[in-house]
Amino acid sequence: MTSHRLLSPRDFRRMPWKNGGGRTAEIAAWAREPGTEPFAGRVSIAEIEQDGPFSAWPGIDRTFVLLDGAGVVLTQGGIDVEVVARHEPVRFAGDEASSCRLVDGPARAFNLMVRRGHARGDVVVADGEATIAGPFRFGVCYAAEGASECLLPGRAPIAVAAGHALLVDGEDRLASMHVNPIDTGAVAIVAALDADA
Repeated sequence: MTSHRLLSPRDFRRMPWKNGGGRTAEIAAWAREPGTEPFAGRVSIAEIEQDGPFSAWPGIDRTFVLLDGAGVVLTQGGIDVEVVARHEPVRFAGDEASSCRLVDGPARAFNLMVRRGHARGDVVVADGEATIAGPFRFGVCYAAEGASECLLPGRAPIAVAAGHALLVDGEDRLASMHVNPIDTGAVAIVAALDADA
């Protein structure tokens, strides 16, 4: 049976970046093996308040989604990638040194980090229309704007308020999630992780 838990912003685990250059709010992290570190996958919201380097994450594949602000310029390997469109996933490897430059003031971003060789992950954006994500072993639906409704197999619809998240555990079986907007213009971001890769 698939289990789930609703999280409010106060449930997120706030901490500094690994390099101390910013702050993040961790929504969920999954260990490679129960009770062990480091994580196989992690979902968080980064608060970017100044220009500077990103933390190095060897062996980690990252997906970055701009939530608020005018955007950032990511620099990696001497190549600049301008991220100014909200809710569009940008993928990059955490192995190489990378830095971030704010376009015009602070920004917030949704982040999925996946440990290569131990998990596979994907990000799906439900932007004002029904979206199906899955199958996956673990999943997070984050209501980035407005409220959305999540449908899990065999369960009543679950409303996720703006800024809140739904954490789903397939409990060793593949789960899926159907996301519908409740509010006009609602945007939900779904991170799906298969820890059996």
